Amino acid sequence: MALGFIKKIFSFGKDEPSPGNEAPAVPENDGAPEFTAETTEALSTPEPLEAEFGGEPPIADESQQHHPQTIANEAEADGDEIAQTDLDMTETVLEALPEQAETDENPPVAEREPVAGITPGERPSAPEGFAFSTGSKEPEPVAEEPARKLSWLQRLRQGLARSSAQLGAQIASLFTKRKLDDDTLQELEDLLIQADLGVETAMRISDTLAAERYGKDVSGTDVARIMASEIGKVLQPVARPLELDLNHKPHVILVVGVNGTGKTTTIGKLAAKLSRSGLKVMLAAGDTFRAAAIEQLHIWADRTGSDIVSTKLGADAAGLAYDAFEKARAKGSDVLIIDTAGRLQNKTELMAELEKIVRVLGKLDPDAPHTVLQTLDATTGQNALNQVEIFRNIAGVSGLVMTKLDGTARGGILVSIAARHKLPVYFIGVGEGIDDLEPFDAQDFAEAIAGLSAENR
Repeated sequence: MALGFIKKIFSFGKDEPSPGNEAPAVPENDGAPEFTAETTEALSTPEPLEAEFGGEPPIADESQQHHPQTIANEAEADGDEIAQTDLDMTETVLEALPEQAETDENPPVAEREPVAGITPGERPSAPEGFAFSTGSKEPEPVAEEPARKLSWLQRLRQGLARSSAQLGAQIASLFTKRKLDDDTLQELEDLLIQADLGVETAMRISDTLAAERYGKDVSGTDVARIMASEIGKVLQPVARPLELDLNHKPHVILVVGVNGTGKTTTIGKLAAKLSRSGLKVMLAAGDTFRAAAIEQLHIWADRTGSDIVSTKLGADAAGLAYDAFEKARAKGSDVLIIDTAGRLQNKTELMAELEKIVRVLGKLDPDAPHTVLQTLDATTGQNALNQVEIFRNIAGVSGLVMTKLDGTARGGILVSIAARHKLPVYFIGVGEGIDDLEPFDAQDFAEAIAGLSAENR
């Protein structure tokens, strides 16, 4: 009996007993009631099984249960079978492949698709609103896209519509049933100065109007035409493309300005233009005082495919600028755009920090930052004049970007700034979208301010 018990233990869980060691036969009806037609009908009723069987449910013979070790053995056997099948399939596929597949130990890595319009190995063409430095030669003119320009001009006119309409209504009222005389010229100058055009530009307009129409009847269209012409003369010298000297890698663009003037958004739009032209761009989140600014710049980096360098909130902005320059140079970036904290021009300690960033960059490259862009809010009016003067003294501002020309803009202040500071105006922003940053066109801007339509030119 003991010998039979030991045999039963060793045969437990095996699917097929070996010859001569058959497992004991399991009774067909091991204590359970016989399933007859009456039993089957009873089971279909909702009564519990215990009631049918008259107590606890029957327990099946141990030899018929699935033992864990048995399951493992079956899985191992199945795995060997699958592995052998995969091996057979692999050999079949390899036989069907050309001979080259057998010799290529390291297949080539898929290269990134080239940017549309860019030939690999060649310098990309300058994006709209930019120009590449060509040494002693003049920068090449940048081709414009007529269809896109029309859309931009329409948005620009809408942005300046409120101020231009108000000014136009005042001028029309001034010259109703009156001939041009000294009193009306003086009133006209006052209106133009109140519109932020500046004393110099106001006098130019009134002098030109007096030379053409003094003592005669004057219409609002006459004044608008002369306004557009004289404002265009003031703005034309400052309407230039942003020149990039790619002999310096990276070309560093430092973006400065007062809080709320759209620095971070402008950086994102610039990165989009440069990246699309095939240039490698890196962004630096130098506004370490605002977590939102760092997060916003990361979003722009993702959207434009640019690299980005950032640090923790409250870190030293000059140290970040240093790290960003070193990383951009190591990665071969063409352009490095550095954001800075928005600061009021009357905060001495904050302006001193901006001055420190400029000094640190100058130690890495004597010509860096190569471009210092100041963003100006078109709705601020006369305060923008003071902002330009102070930022120019501290950071060496070399060009301007006028933003927020899509709402209640007072674009006349740009005319006053151009007349006084003669700084280049590279771009204007007419919206929040990625494509809402356009190269500055002096004549279009002048006509929009004057409210001069194409029919009245």
